[in-house]
Amino acid sequence: MIPTAEPAQDNHRATYREVLAEPRFRLLFSTRAVAITADALRITTFSVLVFASTGSALLSALAFGIGFIPQLFGSLLLGSLADRLPPRALITGGYALTCAAALLIALVRMPIAASLGVVALVALATPVFHGASSRLVAQWLEGDAYVLGRSLNNIAASGAQLFGLALGGAAVAALGPHRALAVSAVLYLGCALAIRIRLPPLQPGEFGGTPGSARGDCGAVRASLHGAGLLLRGRTVRRLMLAQWLPPAFVAGAEGLIVAYAGERHFAPGWYAVLMGCLPVGMLVGDLLVGRLLLPPTRERLAVPLIALMGLPLVGFAAEPAVGVSSCLLLLCGFGFAYGLGLQRPFLDALPHDGQGQAFGLLGSGSMTLQGVGPACFGAVAAGVGTGGAIALAGGAAALTAGWILTWQPPTSPIPVPNCSTGSENGTEQHARSSPAQYPSQVGSAATVTRPTPTPP
Repeated sequence: MIPTAEPAQDNHRATYREVLAEPRFRLLFSTRAVAITADALRITTFSVLVFASTGSALLSALAFGIGFIPQLFGSLLLGSLADRLPPRALITGGYALTCAAALLIALVRMPIAASLGVVALVALATPVFHGASSRLVAQWLEGDAYVLGRSLNNIAASGAQLFGLALGGAAVAALGPHRALAVSAVLYLGCALAIRIRLPPLQPGEFGGTPGSARGDCGAVRASLHGAGLLLRGRTVRRLMLAQWLPPAFVAGAEGLIVAYAGERHFAPGWYAVLMGCLPVGMLVGDLLVGRLLLPPTRERLAVPLIALMGLPLVGFAAEPAVGVSSCLLLLCGFGFAYGLGLQRPFLDALPHDGQGQAFGLLGSGSMTLQGVGPACFGAVAAGVGTGGAIALAGGAAALTAGWILTWQPPTSPIPVPNCSTGSENGTEQHARSSPAQYPSQVGSAATVTRPTPTPP
């Protein structure tokens, strides 16, 4: 199952105050929160702009999701750059590129296809910028502080998305879609300037990317494909990625049916919004309580039960409950998202040091892609079994993921370090973070493993 931490050293429970006391994390945290607000504003405004220009619901939906799927290809083709280039330049360039794209769409009257292409091209590079940022967090926050740093990012992301959606509606109403897009560009520009001015420049040795390192001198695309292949072939990393991809994808499939479920059950107008808001509220509460009150080994042991908690309440939709019960079920489902906190340190410990940035980019892009695919898949299922049945099936699939994790066995060898100059996998080099993790045989077991102190994202 999930590896647990060393009791003598890693059982310290950090606080959010300790995490925010690190000024470099505080800078990345605050700029990312602003950028997520800008993302929500840009995505919704662009969708409105496309619908206003074409009257096509299909193109409007495509505009909403065009920035998701290209991220997976960007991670596979360019992900190694997150470990090879200076992070300040990468993160600054990422915000500047997104700013330029938003300004271009806002100020230049382009064909819709060209506008969609601009957004898709920016999405290709997004995993590189995000991977570089996550890698810095991993190096600057240690032990449980890293896990709480990820918790803070989750909380801020939920709040920023809600605020960005509200800001987008107000900006479109007051300024029109083109000027609203320009507002998002200003937010991105502010993030780029803040990173460029306040983030210290790091030399290659300080962020792990060194010329002639284990990745060799091969091109970025070859190195990215090689590194992604090694990550996904490594059993431990692959499993931990799937454990972070699949449950949210299944829940996203259920979430995409909430509006239709409310309509079929003839709930009063506006109740669908209340139901949709229950998931993020549950997520916020879960992250706060699990992150702040539980010790690190307890979080890791509770990862599987929390995954089950994500899925099992949704199974109750098979009975087509009324709005009050539906709200409670969705709150419980959202609370289960805190399972991710129990996977952060095991995932970090499983990564090769020279591939952390690419791994974080691949983790994020894979999650975004599957969460885009989930609603389409379960929407098709709903055509045959009804929305309540499809939501229940999505919940059952998430619960089955918890059962799958219980079958995990201990890994037998460390992840090889990529070496594309020879085209081989150097299996003799030791894992950068830890020895192979030990997996408790059942939920609640107290198995522990000795590890070096992590230098996390």
